[in-house]
Amino acid sequence: MHGIAIIDAVPHQPRSARSLSRASNEKDIPVTAEFEADSWAASLTPRLVQFAAVARHEHVTRAAQWLGVPQSTLSRAMVRLEEDLGVALFARRGRTVALTPAGRTFLRAVERALAEVERAAESVRADADPASGKIAFGFLHTLGPETVPGLIRAFRVDHPRVRFQLVQNYGEAMIERMRTGDLDLCLTSPIPDAPDLVARRLDEQRLRLVVPDDHWLAGRKRVRLAEAAAELFVTLEPGYGLRRITDALCAEAGFKPKIAFEGEEAETLRGLVAAGFGVALLPPPAVPRPGVAELTVTAPRAVREIGVAWLDGHPDTAPVAAFKRFLLSRRGQLLPR
Repeated sequence: MHGIAIIDAVPHQPRSARSLSRASNEKDIPVTAEFEADSWAASLTPRLVQFAAVARHEHVTRAAQWLGVPQSTLSRAMVRLEEDLGVALFARRGRTVALTPAGRTFLRAVERALAEVERAAESVRADADPASGKIAFGFLHTLGPETVPGLIRAFRVDHPRVRFQLVQNYGEAMIERMRTGDLDLCLTSPIPDAPDLVARRLDEQRLRLVVPDDHWLAGRKRVRLAEAAAELFVTLEPGYGLRRITDALCAEAGFKPKIAFEGEEAETLRGLVAAGFGVALLPPPAVPRPGVAELTVTAPRAVREIGVAWLDGHPDTAPVAAFKRFLLSRRGQLLPR
């Protein structure tokens, strides 16, 4: 089962909504082509802050001073807004204005929309905060028991308030989530080679041939993989990095493995080996499991490389940049020895 967790060290305190509104004094706000397709949103949005300011102050001149725009500009904007909507929002008495019933209805919706924008702005600012920002980090199932908890614990010695959004999945799924913006970086294997990614090798992990403890090979310390050519294998499903490595190593040893079971989690496979379901190529367990023997594979060289990957050209927030530097500093020391 693929997991998602959020480790949030410190709750964020939002700033006043007024800070966003006060800064919104642009006369022309560019919009994307997709947004322009919605003519109502494209024409109304730039004037919402101006409308809310006039409604709150009930005075065009004072609202213009608060926004930092000419009074004539603000007056024309409110007239255009009413023309676009086809309703009167204000009852005017010189420079003083009062909201009409339609204006009061519109103001309630505008204030909700502006508050939502402010919450979104606060959220992205909080996520980028150097001291307490968020890192969306993905990792393989097999790195979950020891490696990733150890990394986070060591990183938090110097960054105790940084928050982690953790995603545990197989490599291809994590890479797709990076491409959609759901992940900042991930630990994966094999190390991906794609033009839109940057990947760095961090460590390598020996794979073992795991057999039942009553298997004919169980008394051995070492084995050539070709000696298991006739055995049934339990493996991860296609698409998992360890499955690709298993298939490649068996091909190098001169055979195609006969598959008895395809799963999603390495320790499930180890349990099935103990039950006599087959043999498997697996990384070392976090805790030794009874019922199996784990043999060093002498030929071919059975290892998997572990690396960190991220999107090329993707700007990093301060906490993501710090964690990336931390991971790169662990080259050759990523995995427990």
